[in-house]
Amino acid sequence: MRKMLTSKEVLAIFREREAYLEGHFELSSGLHSGRYLQAALVLQYPSDATKLCRSLAYLFEGLEVEAVISPAIGGIVVGQKVAEALETRAIFAEREKGYFTLRRGFRVNLGEKVLVVEDVMTTGGSVKEIVRLVELSGGKVAGVGCLVDRSGGKIFFDLKNKEELVQRRVYPKSLVSLEIQAYPKAECPFCKEGAPLVKPGSRVREG
Repeated sequence: MRKMLTSKEVLAIFREREAYLEGHFELSSGLHSGRYLQAALVLQYPSDATKLCRSLAYLFEGLEVEAVISPAIGGIVVGQKVAEALETRAIFAEREKGYFTLRRGFRVNLGEKVLVVEDVMTTGGSVKEIVRLVELSGGKVAGVGCLVDRSGGKIFFDLKNKEELVQRRVYPKSLVSLEIQAYPKAECPFCKEGAPLVKPGSRVREG
């Protein structure tokens, strides 16, 4: 049996790569926080990416996943590595006019079991959009996963495919679950202190 990384080991990798940061950050959700996990700084190292994503894939073994989908840009490496571990294909969704869509010839086939993965989740907003995209495409969401859930386990997804009459509530599986406080801009204590704001996320915010 493959060895799965513990939460302590995962955080040690983030700290070693100086990817667990403290300061004043604007998250891709628009919320502000005093701590930030920059997964890209870890995933730039293929050996670290492989170790983390194999552990994440282990949580979904036995589900007969037929495809893995992730949001661009942050989730692409995670999706590719998890799909490699599960020996299936990887696709990603991109924002077009503010909405996630499938481009580049990617598609979700009717009835296909699709795993949705992300690097770090705060509110789960991007993943909820992709879950909906999979469902509208006729696919079945087999599960949701991320390297780090920084909501402390509060995020959930109501899943329903075209063949089901009742919604299924699913909580994402993660390697690490942290409850890190995040604030709307108007309530941010760091803004009130005048602390410099860093916007390290990958999403291009429109309007």
